[in-house]
Amino acid sequence: MPSNPTITNAASSTADLGTAPIGKLLVRYSLPAIVASLATSLYNIIDSIFIGRGVGAMAITGLAITFPLMNLVVAFCVLIAAGGATISSIFMGQGDVKRAEGVVGNVTILCFVHSLVIMIFGLLFLDPILYFFGATDETVPFAREFMIIIIAATPISYVFLGLNNLMRATGYPRKAMISALLSVLVNVIAAPVFIFVLNWGIAGAACATILGQSAAFIWVLFHFFSKKSSIRFSRYGWRIDMNILRRIYSIGLSPFLMNCCACLVVVFINKALLDSAGSDGNLAVGAYGIINRTSMFFVMIIFGITQGMQPILGYNYGARCWSRVRGTLMRGIWIATGISFIGWAATELFPDIISGMFTTDKQMIAIARDGFRIFFAFYLVVGPQIVIQNYFQSIGKPALSIFLSLTRQLIFLLPMLWILPSRFGVDGVWGAMCSSDMIAFILALVTVIIMDRRIARQINKPLEHA
Repeated sequence: MPSNPTITNAASSTADLGTAPIGKLLVRYSLPAIVASLATSLYNIIDSIFIGRGVGAMAITGLAITFPLMNLVVAFCVLIAAGGATISSIFMGQGDVKRAEGVVGNVTILCFVHSLVIMIFGLLFLDPILYFFGATDETVPFAREFMIIIIAATPISYVFLGLNNLMRATGYPRKAMISALLSVLVNVIAAPVFIFVLNWGIAGAACATILGQSAAFIWVLFHFFSKKSSIRFSRYGWRIDMNILRRIYSIGLSPFLMNCCACLVVVFINKALLDSAGSDGNLAVGAYGIINRTSMFFVMIIFGITQGMQPILGYNYGARCWSRVRGTLMRGIWIATGISFIGWAATELFPDIISGMFTTDKQMIAIARDGFRIFFAFYLVVGPQIVIQNYFQSIGKPALSIFLSLTRQLIFLLPMLWILPSRFGVDGVWGAMCSSDMIAFILALVTVIIMDRRIARQINKPLEHA
């Protein structure tokens, strides 16, 4: 038994990752992550509804234009947060609490440095970036007004997101859930006041978002300064550790590239919609914003599953318990498939009801109706594909995760965006997205089957010679 009380404390909060039933662990770790992800997705949807109904249809399109830039901003935070969460789980599985605390300090420093770079660069070149992402003279004022506030507050957003991921990964999923719920609650209360009462327009939605994240930021800081937390800020943690940095960047590279790809892909999608829809281009981009928000609602639930899986996978991979690694993966795939099915059924059956929540513009609703039915045609396979991709990231094999991310979002989708819209117009844009999802799933399934035995041998080899 470890004699150090800090190690004893940390071990007691995470040892069950290697012994408790996988089903119970998934509920314990995934449920708070799902609630947090759902809450985040819901307040994004609610913001869009407030903006669409309180400001107008062009404001919805302006908000849709910000999606790729938001993905890019988030990408530089996820690069640190995902890598830090994974290696902290692995260190906990190895019983190395000191290095896990080193991750906390290094992640905080990296988040702050990255946020300053993004803030300065983003504010200096905001308009050219927005036009590159598909803004027009009609929509750029709305996009600019929203993003100036979001970019100016990136230091708060980055540190909050980075530490919240570490909180979940080091044995505190419920506290991580509370921080996300706190952010949402403040946002949802503030947004209608800022938009409808104070008449701040789309800027009010951005201010409400930052106010919510600021409240959660304070909550997360209290956790990591508290002596009751098994993993917290320490003197050692504030020393830059190049080995930790290398591992953070190597593992975080996969979700970083995934977000960057998502950013690039949305640029091509927006441009394809503007070209294919002619005079209705802005409405088509707005319709895609509605479809994207709806899709992300279900994707965020799946991300909650993968976030709950991550500490279980990381701990058991570090502890070399292959049967538990495999069992966690299979359960995650089945759960994600069920969530994808619900998303497919809801959007195929009720497209107009969903669109009508965001806008009263009948033409935008009509465009979104066709988009929903085509975009979600193969949505059933999206969940398992995401789980498999994040599985490789969680066990410290970022190259495979990067490979699956790049093939789905670039190698498969971009050629289809070039070919299909020229033949089928706007429907070709929706068709390109659903077709690439199916091909990406097939590739992910083949990859995980091939790698299954290889990873099992790698984990079991040291045990055979023990």
